[in-house]
Amino acid sequence: MSWLDGLVRTELVTSTKRPVPLTWHFSTKTALLPLLDDKGTSMNRKLSLNYLQYDESGSELYREEGSKRRKSRRRENAVRPLSKNDISNIRRSQVPQIIDTLWHLKARDMLPAVWFIFSRKGCDAAVQYLEDCRLLDECETSEVELALKRFRIQYPDAVRVSAVKGLRRGVAAHHAGCLPLWKSFIEELFQRGLVKVVFATETLAAGINMPARTAVISSLSKRGDSGRIQLSSNELFQMAGRAGRRGIDEKGHVVLVQTPYEGPEECCKVLFSGLQPLVSQFTASYGMVLNLVAGAKVTRRSTGLDEIKVTRAGRTLEEARKLIEQSFGNYVGSNVMLAAKEELARIEKEIETLTSEISEEAIARKSQKLLTQSAYQEIAELEEELRAEKRLRTELRRKMERERVSSLKPLLKEIGDGHLPFMSLHYTDSDGVQHLVAAVYLGKVDTLNTEKLKSMVWDNEAFALKTAVENFELGDNGGEDVKPSYHVALGSDNSWYLFTEKWIRTVYRTGFPNAALTLADALPREIMAELLDKADRQWQKLAVSELGGLWCMEGSLETWSWSLNVPVLSSLSEDDEVLQLSQAYNDAVECYKSQRNKVSRWKKRIARTEGFKQYQKIIDSAKFTEEKIRRLKVRSKRLIGRIEQIEPTGWKEFLQVSNVIHESRALDINTHVIFPLGETAAAIRGENELWLAMVLRNKLLLNLKPAQLAAVLGSLVSEGIRLRPWKNNSFVYEPSTTVLNIIDLLEEQKSSLLELQEKHGVNIPCCLDSQFTGMVEAWASGLTWKEIMMDCAMDEGDLARLLRRTIDLLAQVPKLPDIDPLLQINAKSASNVMDRPPISELAG
Repeated sequence: MSWLDGLVRTELVTSTKRPVPLTWHFSTKTALLPLLDDKGTSMNRKLSLNYLQYDESGSELYREEGSKRRKSRRRENAVRPLSKNDISNIRRSQVPQIIDTLWHLKARDMLPAVWFIFSRKGCDAAVQYLEDCRLLDECETSEVELALKRFRIQYPDAVRVSAVKGLRRGVAAHHAGCLPLWKSFIEELFQRGLVKVVFATETLAAGINMPARTAVISSLSKRGDSGRIQLSSNELFQMAGRAGRRGIDEKGHVVLVQTPYEGPEECCKVLFSGLQPLVSQFTASYGMVLNLVAGAKVTRRSTGLDEIKVTRAGRTLEEARKLIEQSFGNYVGSNVMLAAKEELARIEKEIETLTSEISEEAIARKSQKLLTQSAYQEIAELEEELRAEKRLRTELRRKMERERVSSLKPLLKEIGDGHLPFMSLHYTDSDGVQHLVAAVYLGKVDTLNTEKLKSMVWDNEAFALKTAVENFELGDNGGEDVKPSYHVALGSDNSWYLFTEKWIRTVYRTGFPNAALTLADALPREIMAELLDKADRQWQKLAVSELGGLWCMEGSLETWSWSLNVPVLSSLSEDDEVLQLSQAYNDAVECYKSQRNKVSRWKKRIARTEGFKQYQKIIDSAKFTEEKIRRLKVRSKRLIGRIEQIEPTGWKEFLQVSNVIHESRALDINTHVIFPLGETAAAIRGENELWLAMVLRNKLLLNLKPAQLAAVLGSLVSEGIRLRPWKNNSFVYEPSTTVLNIIDLLEEQKSSLLELQEKHGVNIPCCLDSQFTGMVEAWASGLTWKEIMMDCAMDEGDLARLLRRTIDLLAQVPKLPDIDPLLQINAKSASNVMDRPPISELAG
């Protein structure tokens, strides 16, 4: 089946073969190694953290000790569990400089390369860093000089002066901050082999013909609005697909680079996670709804009476709905989701079947079959006793945890009143690695002045302590004093930790004095609480239990100096530990340990029985089945996530947009009569066609000169254009007073449309931004490119993009229906003046 079946004749063609196979590498400070093993199914073991730890520790011991002691110590170090700090230190020590990786590529004949860096500033900095690194021979340098000379003669304003030195060395940057003409020039030189390395943002990964022998991906994460976000597998493969030139290379190379945040483990995790399903970008827009359902048009006749002249009947809502259901979004939603649901049902059924196979009854039946009656009876009786002892062990463990919470609550309050005590937190991650974190205790969430954090903990279901509260209410000494609470601490790794008493290992008497350095300063607890509450990063769950979770969030530069003063745990004296103040807790620990030993003795008694060997095989088989169930549940969870992503594009969206159109009198949704506002909106191209039509039909625009009209229309299309904070100045041309007055008057119209959209649940942006209108007005008034860019706080590419969008809108105006002829003349005049090099579409 194809999405287009029923619309046109189609045939499905499938290919999984890549013309140029890819080889995956991983770059560290000292080496460029294969990322995968020989089979290509798992990570190269020489890149594992334990191997790196073994190698580092071994090099020191070799010089200090004899061979026997050396081998023994190296083995001990190799298997020692790595803490979070260990992992961070190893990773940081392995991060390569750009030049380190580049020389490996050059030595192995892996150039030319496209090197992905996820910021414009990073791309430009990389070029400057390599300005003294010569990658071209004399002949190639001469060709670059000649090409530059020709380009400068043809497009003098388009030369990126800051990039010329790097270009002569064979390196260049390619990103949205460059002029389209300059980017085309870089692409041409790269295809001719005169640029060996192009540093590019991820936008280069699609739509441009710049194949390379190697693709270097500098990081698996990039900075987003809410902190660092990890690349999806689709994004990774899209960038990797740039490697390998068809007909030139026998194989392509993809190089992933060690960073402080990700190592080869994370790379393999993304690599083996598989491609994510395609998600339709189909959304209902004003133009689409108008063109789908509009029928009759309102026209004026010479009689002066308003009459309706039917030009076409228009589609009914039911007919429109059938067309919407043929969209790719709904095809994906109906077919892929159906397949995913079928797979999910199969997995759930398999889980149910396997679960029944490891029930106590099922194990009992298998044991009766394999064992003699006397052997089975003996084991069955002992197993019953063991189960009773395990239940008692569970109750004692809960009692121990209740006593722990009960003793910690007053302790934390008492020692935290005068200062901020040091503590250690401990947890085991999903890979079974134990972590011990040194931290300074800030306080209980309820008592801190952190409104954002409080509302998150109280309102977000992920932080709920319902299970813990229910368990504690079963205890003998129930009450508020033993229920777990959330606390906050700043770790020595400059990370915030949010945790319940469950995760506290030790509390110390020493800590930061909670006293102001000077009379005018705030208290340290208040300063740190303020820094915590203004953080915008996401909390990451490290561990979970029935007594609440342990969460982590990156600190900031402002908290860094505080974290540096948290001592390492080994330097804190055991005499300072104050955790064991409660005798009741110590007694509970002893009772639990005693019961745990008792359970072990029962297990040994069972192991000495006559039929234990056969019985053990049944138990081992059950454990294997349990592991299989666990893997199936992971797959089930992944499928549920995919199903949530692949929701069919909603008919509800279409109706919501229709309601706005109806209420704004652009079209009568019942009779399908389209009014002049709707005619204009249906013919225009843009993000919010209704808003653009409202502005263009406003009589205020008729008194504007061509340059002023261009400035006003520029304010409608500046979405996503921003000033660059790293520029040395912040100069932007100021618009004329007339332009500012018009924009102020349009603000009221914009507010009305936004209110109408909000009423009907429509979220389509209405852009009206006067920040860059002066730049558009200056260009439309005839200023040269050099004059504008001389004191400009915008990247060249951003300004070019803004001007091209404005030209595109101006060029539409003369072709739109029911627009005043004077406005059409002014728009055409402004468009003709603005459409000149270096942003001319013809030239670019």
